[in-house]
Amino acid sequence: LILTIAIMITSYLLKGIEVSGFLSALFGAAILGILNAFLRPILLILTLPVNILTLGLFTFLINAFVLKMASGLIPGFEVHGFWTALFGSLIISLVSWFLSSFINEKGRVEYIDLKKRDDDLWE
Repeated sequence: LILTIAIMITSYLLKGIEVSGFLSALFGAAILGILNAFLRPILLILTLPVNILTLGLFTFLINAFVLKMASGLIPGFEVHGFWTALFGSLIISLVSWFLSSFINEKGRVEYIDLKKRDDDLWE
């Protein structure tokens, strides 16, 4: 669901990414998750020398390629152009990271309960 929300937010922010509805974003997130689980590690190993030479920046190109590939498999989820895929994959990663930071190890939403002490400090 976090990846689905990230795709929806990215489609709102970038003009070149179009999502026709929640189900398209959900299926897009599912396909993107499958491609990231199976294809992305293979691509990272195959491009390891280039990735080392670019100090890991080539990973952004791999992420853009996987996002563009996922958009080709799902009707209603379209990514137009390479630069849109590159910026889209970056935004999706950032939004997913931000939303995942609220989830604890048990899969529950976590919050911090602050209380003010007598000496005007928070704990």
